[in-house]
Amino acid sequence: MNSRIAGIFWALLFLLVPILGVAVFAVAPAYDHWLPKNVAAHGPSIDGLFYFILALTGVVFIVTELLLFWFMWKYDASQARGPATYVQGSHTLELVWTIIPAATLLFIAIYQMNAWADVKMRRPRMSPTVEVVARQFEWRLRYPGRDGTLGTPDDLFLVNDLHVPMDEDVLIQLKSMDVLHSFFLPNLRIKQDAVPGMKIPVWFKATETGSYDIVCAELCGWGHYKMKGRITIESREDFNRWLDEQYAKQEATQPEAAAGAAAD
Repeated sequence: MNSRIAGIFWALLFLLVPILGVAVFAVAPAYDHWLPKNVAAHGPSIDGLFYFILALTGVVFIVTELLLFWFMWKYDASQARGPATYVQGSHTLELVWTIIPAATLLFIAIYQMNAWADVKMRRPRMSPTVEVVARQFEWRLRYPGRDGTLGTPDDLFLVNDLHVPMDEDVLIQLKSMDVLHSFFLPNLRIKQDAVPGMKIPVWFKATETGSYDIVCAELCGWGHYKMKGRITIESREDFNRWLDEQYAKQEATQPEAAAGAAAD
């Protein structure tokens, strides 16, 4: 009898795993422990893909746990009335459970192609809005100067303070100065590795003003935890005003560079 009770206990304990898992997913949004607020034009397709895969794997998880519970309950050793029997296997069953996952993965690969193209292939035809250079442990930013061209003496240099206009395509030229980093904008659904020796384009269109996090999503050294910045999304008028203010500050502290840029 005691072994029977122990078997029931362990079966119920395993059954609680899917129940508690589903409960956590159900209540997490109410406590703001879910996806960060989306402010990118391509965000809905990324989120839709996430929720689709979550629902698919969630159903498989629940069914698997229920089957595990049922087998533990039905084949309790204390209730066995004879010697165990063994099955050599079924080629048909093995073929089925190989084809179904393969077909599912193929479907997901095709289903996500448009979302992938939006953020990795359909690059806007424009000059870079800003260059972002990852460096232990900060984000170095370089905006084109008043001539609108990167790499000239009047470029604007900043650290960890990225500003972009709302409702416009933004093209970032991403680089790394030292080791592998990962440029992560959670609210814009952007995450791209910064690889030493490469210039990697990153683009998006922000749909809402506000200030959000920039973080490094790749362990890059002892100071990885403090490699943080802010991205501020604002109207075109506010963005132009901010640029003018930053140009003025830089020219005031670097008069020789400003004079050289004016001469060019």
